Amino acid sequence: MEHPEFTCTVVTQYLPEQSDAGQPLYAFSYTITIRNTGNVAAQLVGRRWLITDGTGNTEEVRGLGVVGHQPLIAPGKEFTYTSWTQLATPRGLMRGTYYGMTDSAHAFESPIPPFELALAQALH
Repeated sequence: MEHPEFTCTVVTQYLPEQSDAGQPLYAFSYTITIRNTGNVAAQLVGRRWLITDGTGNTEEVRGLGVVGHQPLIAPGKEFTYTSWTQLATPRGLMRGTYYGMTDSAHAFESPIPPFELALAQALH
C-alpha cells in the first residue's frame, strides 16, 4: 500500500544586510531539507506558509513548488533549498503545509512543524 510522506528539518539565520530596524524590517533565511519518509516516490507540487510576527500578525503565502522547483523525491531521498522572509518584528514563527503527488497521482499533504525566526538578542 502506498504511504506518501514528507518530513523536514529547518535551519534559520538572521540576515542583517536585508534588515532595517528603523523601518522596522527584519529578514531571515530558512534552509529546509525535505526527506521522503514514505514508501513511494512523490513530487512536491506546492506549499502554504503561515508567517506570524511578534505582534501576532499572520500572513499567508501559497504557491507552486519551492524556489521555482517541483522536485520528485524518491523514498529515502532528500531535497534541500533556501528561501527567506521579512518580518516587522525581530521575532516570529513560520509553519505550513507541503502539497505532494505520488507517481500514481495520489494527492497528499505533509505539515511543516512551526519553527522560530529570531534575532539572537531578541531571545533574552
